Amino acid sequence: MTTGKKWLLTAGSVTLLSVGWLRISGLPLLAALVPLLLISRSYDASRRAFWRMAGWTALTFCLWSVATVWWVWNAAPVGVFAATIVQVVLFGTVIMLYHYTSKRCRPAPANVLLVCGWIAAEYVYLNGQISFPWLLLGNGFANDTWAIQWYEFTGALGGSLWVLISNLLIFQALTSPHRKRWWLREAAWTTIPLLLSLILFWSWQEPVGEEVTVTVVQPDIDPYTEKFSLPQREQDSVILALAAEASVDADFIIAPETAIEDNLWENGNGIGRSEAVNRYRTFLREERPGAQFVTGATTLKLYTEEREKTFTARPLGNGGWYDVYNSALAIDSAGGIAIHHKAKLVIGVEMMPFMELLQPFTDFIVDLGGTTGQLGTDNHYRIFRLQREEGEVRSAAPICYESVYGEHFATFARHGAQLLFVITNDGWWGDTPGYRQHFSFARMRAIETRKYVIRSANTGISGFINPRGDVLATLGWERRGTLTDTVPLSDEITFYALYGDVLGRVSCYTFLLSLLYYIVYRFRRRSHLIDE
Repeated sequence: MTTGKKWLLTAGSVTLLSVGWLRISGLPLLAALVPLLLISRSYDASRRAFWRMAGWTALTFCLWSVATVWWVWNAAPVGVFAATIVQVVLFGTVIMLYHYTSKRCRPAPANVLLVCGWIAAEYVYLNGQISFPWLLLGNGFANDTWAIQWYEFTGALGGSLWVLISNLLIFQALTSPHRKRWWLREAAWTTIPLLLSLILFWSWQEPVGEEVTVTVVQPDIDPYTEKFSLPQREQDSVILALAAEASVDADFIIAPETAIEDNLWENGNGIGRSEAVNRYRTFLREERPGAQFVTGATTLKLYTEEREKTFTARPLGNGGWYDVYNSALAIDSAGGIAIHHKAKLVIGVEMMPFMELLQPFTDFIVDLGGTTGQLGTDNHYRIFRLQREEGEVRSAAPICYESVYGEHFATFARHGAQLLFVITNDGWWGDTPGYRQHFSFARMRAIETRKYVIRSANTGISGFINPRGDVLATLGWERRGTLTDTVPLSDEITFYALYGDVLGRVSCYTFLLSLLYYIVYRFRRRSHLIDE
């Protein structure tokens, strides 16, 4: 194979990998790795060929990352380089492992290592301290909700499995002498999930039962020029003026991430004494007494004894320590306040990986949330409760980046949430594909949980998404305004909400066993699975 042809195949692979994140269909992903596999086939088992293949692999994943997440540069230039490096190392290693083993054994073991290794890598990426899982293969179908209704069983990792096996089947169909057989298998593998999805799509019915009225507020306060220069009172005035547009029988009013930037101390009744919080309470008491106001805020927690402090705690001058949290508050007119702390923090923006080892470098964390340095976190899945005459309503408010993590997001549903709010501030990235991609991920979360997902973004996109992933209404970029709708509650717990990323855990075990099997073979030189 000539170098020119390899360049064309690389360009083809990058294009097919990228289109799902560029507001085009993700279906080309089903063949996106085939060009890279063809390049691998053109090389022999030599060490020189190995490193040449490594170069093409690195180039492919580097260009894929840059083509789809370049917008991170707007707020954190180093983030583009870091995400690209991790993408190349993590998934490039899987491709090279496949390349190495495919030259030394039958196709089946190499294929197992590729499929299970890739999904295991995605699972580790989702759950490790270094985590920016934007480019999971299954995320590429976020705008093809008609095709992925079965995510309620598998989550996005099911989409990755679909992609990987499809690519291997097409590759075999192109290179095997029994092409017809492989094309039939590929057709079945592609078509059956699509047919299943269409059945689920058209048979889905709106939940029957209690309904709630929700108003979403989008204040459109510029995070660069206004967010930290406008006094909190003025920002509250904007939000509360918009909240006044809510219907008189509204049950929920939703405001975006870090809408309250005053430092609210959680100890004692510090939050209850906050002027900002009391402005919200007064509004509810006088204007919407039956409603609950869900809003983002920066909260702090004080530790007076060293044994109490967490590893993220910062020192105070008087000898104490404190944590800073990116939080969601549920405020009601009777004085009740519930708090959820953001658990999935943006790497390099809100947290430093391996904090215990890299403590001296926390000062370099970028300020994108109103506070600098490592934020505090916890593993509690706080469910907000609203008491009505009709009964209790249970909701949850994952914050911004938490909506990228399917298993984490679905856990709120498993803990009893009947509808889900996403509060976010996507204005840091400017008018780029970033905020659109983030919104589309919420459509997958709605399918995985079969709950209404209602999104409040500072500068857009705010909107309502039904459990089928349909977008019902939106407020676009840099629009100030409100959306109001009445939506049904759902007590349904999907298979995915109940069991999470089973595919990821199974793939990890299968990959390790397969790798061990291959290593043992290399010593014994005998295997009915590996020998030609």
